[in-house]
Amino acid sequence: MARRTSSAYKSVYSSRRRAVFRLVAARVKASALLVSKPEDVGYLSGFGGQDSWLLLGRRWACLITDGRYAEQARAECDDVEIHIRTGTVVAAIAEILKGRGVRCLVLQADHVTVAQRRDISAALPTKRVKPVSGLLWTLRRCKDAQEIRAIGKAVRIAQEGFRQMLSAGAKGWAGRSEREVAAELDHRMRLAGADRPAFDTIVAGGSRASQPHYLPGSTKIKRTDAVLVDWGAMAGGYCSDLTRMVFLGRIPPKLVEVYEVVRRAQRAGILAIRPGVSCRSVDLAARKVIAAAGYGEQFVHSLGHGIGRDVHEPPVLAGSSRTRVRAGMVVTVEPGVYLPGVGGVRIEDDILVTPSGRRRLSSLPRSCEATVLR
Repeated sequence: MARRTSSAYKSVYSSRRRAVFRLVAARVKASALLVSKPEDVGYLSGFGGQDSWLLLGRRWACLITDGRYAEQARAECDDVEIHIRTGTVVAAIAEILKGRGVRCLVLQADHVTVAQRRDISAALPTKRVKPVSGLLWTLRRCKDAQEIRAIGKAVRIAQEGFRQMLSAGAKGWAGRSEREVAAELDHRMRLAGADRPAFDTIVAGGSRASQPHYLPGSTKIKRTDAVLVDWGAMAGGYCSDLTRMVFLGRIPPKLVEVYEVVRRAQRAGILAIRPGVSCRSVDLAARKVIAAAGYGEQFVHSLGHGIGRDVHEPPVLAGSSRTRVRAGMVVTVEPGVYLPGVGGVRIEDDILVTPSGRRRLSSLPRSCEATVLR
């Protein structure tokens, strides 16, 4: 069932469209922008369907979709033109632009194929077609109040699904395959209100947790395993992203030390977050803790990343980043230590940058004993 967009949200989408067009005008002399990335289409219009593009002019906007989404588009986007195409998207673009005085059309360079660019150029022989990268990230990396509420809801849903999994105790995990546990967690998030998982849920038992982006398989979880779980919910177009360790019966002695190191590193990283600091310095604050404990080479990824409509968005909390932290950003902080043949530990929370510092959106406990299941 299509969700009708409220008048307050229409104003938000209209303001975003004006802002992105100002960005376009500042970078290239253009009179229209074609938005092809689904998450950006939703950001600028409120549309939640797929296979649809948004065509923007200085004082007009047109959503290009097909008959499958006609009812949804009219309900969610009644403040923009709706073009229900019967042919190709390219033919629809050419038809919409007739008589609008568009001389230059900007494309999202990162979200249009070479073939699509060729076909659009061929269909618009009298117009300049220019691909431009990174337009929407400038706007999207800092979230407004509506987006922060949506991310908070996605966090709460993900946590509820995880808490339900923990409530079954060790018997809900031991003897079951990683794939089965991941599927149940996904199901419980849906029951709690998720539209879908934000990404492929990771459940890695025992030594397999040394692989940061492990794909859950048919291997059964043992009653003495430490299990790394990385999961998130998508709700209302926005993502959450969390990681916790689950210990069955006991905490392996080697991981007791590692867990405490990772927990202290995460705390250091979170405390380093405030407006104006560099993303590099936030990453370094956590990395120093891990390096001082002798595990520097086992921390093999960046400290975190932005989340929003995409589960991975700018900024990146990494040593190579030149970005500075700004109020309104929502980032993950997820240090990890990975020991091949032994296992791994990662702790991840979602952090809102506030005008005076930071606020943790996730509320799951982070102590080593909190997720020991008997």
